[in-house]
Amino acid sequence: MAFRKVDMRRLPRPGAWAAAATFAVASLLAGCGGGGGGGGGGIPFAALPGTTPPPATGTGGSSGIVPSATVAGMCASPRSGTNPDTGAAYPDRAGSIDNEKSWVRGWIDETYLWYGEVPTTLKASDYATPVAWFNVLKTTATTASGRAKDRFHFTYDTEVYRQLSQGGVSVSYGAEFVSIATSPPRELRVVLVEPGSPADVAGLKRGAKLVTVDGVDFVNATGTANAATINGALSPKTVGETHNFTFQLGSAPAASYSLKATSVTSKPVQNVTVLDVGGGNHVGYMLFNDHITTAEQQLIDAVNTFKASPGGIQDLVLDMRYNGGGQLAIASRLAYMIAAPSATANKTFEQLTFNDKNPFHFSQAQSQMPFYSTSRNGAALPSLGLSRVTVLTSPDTCSASESVINSLRGVGVTVNLVGGTTCGKPYGFYPQDNCGTTYFAIQVKGVNQLGFGDYGDGFPPTCTVPDDYDHQLGDPNEARLAAALALRSGGSCPTSTVKAAAQGLQKTQPAEAETPFLIDQSPLRRNRLFDLAPNPG
Repeated sequence: MAFRKVDMRRLPRPGAWAAAATFAVASLLAGCGGGGGGGGGGIPFAALPGTTPPPATGTGGSSGIVPSATVAGMCASPRSGTNPDTGAAYPDRAGSIDNEKSWVRGWIDETYLWYGEVPTTLKASDYATPVAWFNVLKTTATTASGRAKDRFHFTYDTEVYRQLSQGGVSVSYGAEFVSIATSPPRELRVVLVEPGSPADVAGLKRGAKLVTVDGVDFVNATGTANAATINGALSPKTVGETHNFTFQLGSAPAASYSLKATSVTSKPVQNVTVLDVGGGNHVGYMLFNDHITTAEQQLIDAVNTFKASPGGIQDLVLDMRYNGGGQLAIASRLAYMIAAPSATANKTFEQLTFNDKNPFHFSQAQSQMPFYSTSRNGAALPSLGLSRVTVLTSPDTCSASESVINSLRGVGVTVNLVGGTTCGKPYGFYPQDNCGTTYFAIQVKGVNQLGFGDYGDGFPPTCTVPDDYDHQLGDPNEARLAAALALRSGGSCPTSTVKAAAQGLQKTQPAEAETPFLIDQSPLRRNRLFDLAPNPG
């Protein structure tokens, strides 16, 4: 059965410090807000296997809306050459900005999950570019908590998206940051370092605080010139770009780092460890950051490592605190490998629901994504056969990562959450390329075997535990992992562990500190992606 690539994933991080600093620092130093787009590489709608183009007549009676198929590929700047994904020539032909905007409006009207909630008073002529026009074509409704229902509408350069989605390759130093305080004295810390990256080779570690950037005082500097210097250094644009930084780790003296940007390939699965918790019991731990193509074999290898450990493992701590999502097929395979085959047999991993136009012409069977029991190549997957799992979460745990949680709960697996409330994204996209920009408009809502999918405000944690930047990920003393192990052995949230973690963090944060957030949080990292290729069951 062929599933289309609907984006329900977090996508690979586009430049490890890049997107991060621009959002945090620009608003701090220059006094202007930040925002970002991201995007993807899709396939022209008419080329989708097993589908037909949208109807050749206007839909919904909306004046000025034309079928997207009639203007698809009519570009102000047509691409030439071959699409690396398809091996065929790009479908672009000479057109105009107005043609591109017409395509955007038609695509929204045909496929957007809430197309009837898009304001009808908007005019394309009021927006200079197709992307600016796309950005306003979404619902204005809110969730029960008052947050925007659609917080995930975005675009991305098609070629950049293609590289990121396939292998997680980006121009960066190989580090990610969390912004803890955005007003002086500011605090920015390293949270992740990619193995083998320039940051890793230089010795940069999780928890290190940024002190200076190319001679500018990051903690206290003001002014647009300093903002430009900091943002430029933290967001390298080209391979070979070099900048100088000063970091301080713990009580050690501040140290200088000269870092050269390179094409960094993310390693989505890290720190695969078996922890001896006493009494002959063993707990597996792994950090899982990206639902990208390369994650599949790494997850299989991790599960086989756990199974090969003497006595196997009795529990698993799955660290997805920074995992914004990715390919839903990866999430399905991971959930299968965690649970017992008997629990997932003939069960639905996620039921996909579209708008009332059923724009992609899914049959009932096609809209049910199973728990995939084989790899992309058709090989049987290993299984841990667990009846419970503990997931380390945060507001950066999103989309496909939330699908893992929701799907396992749907088949009776106990899923405890330790950390923070997840982002709340039961929705996905079919990423669609037009004229070199890939558009991500919510087109799908997913529900589990029990029919549940209403978590627009996120999954609350079983145990609330602040992130602990003073310990490395995978260290049993790191606050969230320590709390997970205590919950596993004691059956309740370890109050002392939580309090100790909170007190430790309070010592490092100003009183007015904002809620910590990853600065490298392009919308591209908070998605579900459904694959166009057939997936074996």
